[in-house]
Amino acid sequence: MKEPMASKKAHQASGLAAGILAAVIVVHEKAGGPYQLLAMLALLAGAWGGTAPDWLEVAWWRKKYRGKRRLWIAHRSLTHWGIPWVMLLWYAYTSFNSVWWAPVAFGFAAGGLMHLLTDWPNPMGVPWIYRRHSLSMWRSGNLEFVVILLSWGLCAGVADGLLFKGANTTKLIALCQSQLKSFSEDAATKAAPRQLIRQSKT
Repeated sequence: MKEPMASKKAHQASGLAAGILAAVIVVHEKAGGPYQLLAMLALLAGAWGGTAPDWLEVAWWRKKYRGKRRLWIAHRSLTHWGIPWVMLLWYAYTSFNSVWWAPVAFGFAAGGLMHLLTDWPNPMGVPWIYRRHSLSMWRSGNLEFVVILLSWGLCAGVADGLLFKGANTTKLIALCQSQLKSFSEDAATKAAPRQLIRQSKT
């Protein structure tokens, strides 16, 4: 059975998160250029890169077959290979302030890597190094809100660490812990009268 693709919207949303994080890193490294133009381009490139591994497979020069574009390579093969994306990300990062287009390439690579991370949990997996590897958590197209939430949470956490030394993340964790504690205490107080009633009946 053919593995369905994850939706374009999910990859766009997670790619945008990667683009925002890339822009934050570019600004943090003081490589944003005049009026932070390169940082803004890194953001856009991240959103574009978020769908790149899929549209790079499409043979745009060939005619459509039954209303659909044909692929020039198998789905999730060469364009979903992790090593080139990691190498592009690293080269772009180390080239900040020496090559003008490095921040844009960094954003594009960040979006591409986010695409691979969002494809990784489903059964088909992605070829990070050699063979495909899958986390086998869910099928493509399922639980995409979880993928989007996790991608935005990850990027927000890293951005908070860079800009505010993790202050907001620490506050959020503390708030969640206090809410869980109060919830468990409420559950315990509600359960206590029921136990007394059961004991009195016996």
